[in-house]
Amino acid sequence: MSEFKPVTPDFAVAAQLGTDDVARAAAQGYKTIIVNRPDNETPGQPSANEIKSAAEAAGLHFKAIPFSGLPPAPAVVMETAQALDEAKGPVLAYCRSGTRSITAWALAQALAGSHTPDEIIALAQKAGYDLSGARGALETLAPKA
Repeated sequence: MSEFKPVTPDFAVAAQLGTDDVARAAAQGYKTIIVNRPDNETPGQPSANEIKSAAEAAGLHFKAIPFSGLPPAPAVVMETAQALDEAKGPVLAYCRSGTRSITAWALAQALAGSHTPDEIIALAQKAGYDLSGARGALETLAPKA
C-alpha cells in the first residue's frame, strides 16, 4: 500500500501505486491519477494500463505522463500543467518514489504562476520532499512581476 502525501488540497503524490491503492484514492476523493513512471522501469511494477483500468473502474480519470530522470523535459512540464488545469478535482500523481511527480508538479505550478518558488518549496517540504535544489528552475519559470 502506497502512502498518499498531500501537497495542497488538490494535489498529492505517492510512490508506485498498486491496483488496490486506486480504490482507496477514489474513496479519499481523488478524481484524477497521473502516472509519471515509465512501464518496465523495474520488474514486477504494475503497468500504466493496469492502473488505468483500475482507475476507470473506480470512476477516476487517468493520465500517463511518464518520464525518466530529472529535471523533466519542458514538454512534460507543459503536459503536467495542462493536466492539472483540466482536472475536475483532486489529483494523485505517482512515480517510483514521488520525487518525479512532485518535481513535475512544482515546475508546472511555477510556470502557471499558481505559487511562488518559496511557496512551492515549502509545500514540497511539508510533504517530505526537498526541492531547494530546483529553486533556480522554479524562479526561471515563475512569472516576472
